[in-house]
Amino acid sequence: MRGADLLARATAELVAAGVPDGGRDARRLLAHVLKVPPGRLTLFLPEPVAPELTVIYNALVARRAERVPVSHLTGRRLFYGREFLVTPEVLDPRPETETLIEAALAEPFGSVLDLGTGSGCILLTLLAEREAAIGVGTDLSEAALNVAFWNRNALKLEPRAALETGSWYEPLAGMNEQFDLIVSNPPYIALDEMPGLAPEVRDHEPRMALTDEGDGLSCYRTIVAGHAPWLAPGGRLMVEIGPSQGAAVSELMTRAGLRDVRVISDLDGRDRVVSATAPAESGQ
Repeated sequence: MRGADLLARATAELVAAGVPDGGRDARRLLAHVLKVPPGRLTLFLPEPVAPELTVIYNALVARRAERVPVSHLTGRRLFYGREFLVTPEVLDPRPETETLIEAALAEPFGSVLDLGTGSGCILLTLLAEREAAIGVGTDLSEAALNVAFWNRNALKLEPRAALETGSWYEPLAGMNEQFDLIVSNPPYIALDEMPGLAPEVRDHEPRMALTDEGDGLSCYRTIVAGHAPWLAPGGRLMVEIGPSQGAAVSELMTRAGLRDVRVISDLDGRDRVVSATAPAESGQ
């Protein structure tokens, strides 16, 4: 069967299954199976597809129709121009998180701490963009850190990125170090919001990376409350948030004595990041 015929059939199957933008996903999966760049897939559509590849493609399409995320089927996700390994053990990197990257890169930093690093996409992207910087990523999930280790090594960032197992700041105990930048994309989905998530997220991504099983703000409370020993004077604390959490997280930071608190919107105009700065000198 020609690639064009396979693509048409797969698109119809995904649309019938209610997959958002099924045609796009059908193309991405076919490009993956054929091992061609997605942007050049059209050149290969008139050609026949080998029977064994047809079987693989049909199986992937069937799983996508069951709402398994494309990144879990291909094992890869593009984030800020780099390809990252993605598994069901980590949060799928999202385009909205690039708002945090852009905001972090807007000012210089020499060291960064990424709390709840997951796949490592935030920490590793920041280090890849700042060739002299060093950083630490922490995560409670050893399975997630295994993915981060793979991504770190693939990007050849072993000398500059340390990855530590534990909850938030706990792995830093005993370290005599402060960071110019602390970043995090913590679990911020409230428990009562979980049923309304898309099946790709609710049923296939790690629950501990999605929700705090409460009001969606408990992780911010922990991050803000524990920042002082680790954030250098004049350093920045930046967290990704849900669209309705800007005011609440800003208040947490203000009460903690942080300055220049501001909410940054993503490309869709939704509140996406809260940024704040530590006083320039201790006690100010």
